[in-house]
Amino acid sequence: MAGLGNPGDRYTGTRHNAGFEVIDALARTAPGGAVRVDRLDCRALTGRTRVGESPVLLAKPQTFMNCSGESVKGLLNRYEIPLERFLVVVDDAALPVGRIRIRASGSSGGQKGLQNIIDCLGTNAFPRLRLGVAGAHLVQSEDLADYVLARFGKAERSLFDGAVGNACDAVISFLTSGLETAMNTFNRPPEDPPTAQ
Repeated sequence: MAGLGNPGDRYTGTRHNAGFEVIDALARTAPGGAVRVDRLDCRALTGRTRVGESPVLLAKPQTFMNCSGESVKGLLNRYEIPLERFLVVVDDAALPVGRIRIRASGSSGGQKGLQNIIDCLGTNAFPRLRLGVAGAHLVQSEDLADYVLARFGKAERSLFDGAVGNACDAVISFLTSGLETAMNTFNRPPEDPPTAQ
């Protein structure tokens, strides 16, 4: 699975690095024990773990967000990973902070890293997990490039950290029970949707 983001300290903690944060959280809490995601492979930092009987490759492409597909395509080809067993984790400025959404396929929704993967693979038929990064005060007409490269406010950060935990649970569900179960379990909105200040 690949979590998308931008490499370098200046991007750590930004909304656009949601995918990296999920990979890091999974690496810390992997069922088989914590693993390091530090081996450079196909222009991505990678680490290996197991979930149940399944071997799992965790990847953080280092190509910068908009060229993520180059790294992802290399990894899929090298390790002969079927698309239905590949999961990409990305930020989504159309979802509120704290929400996650899993889909089997579909458009990029304007997420340029996801679009680059679609372009490089020549298909949009692969699972993706989106983490909401839209704060309560986001105006959809504003420049999203600046917005997603900014950091969360304090209240938003708390909501987002909870979403990262849910995303990790969703990934485990995807790997152990399949996509349909993960979608049915994790695509439901929280009973009391939080509001970020």
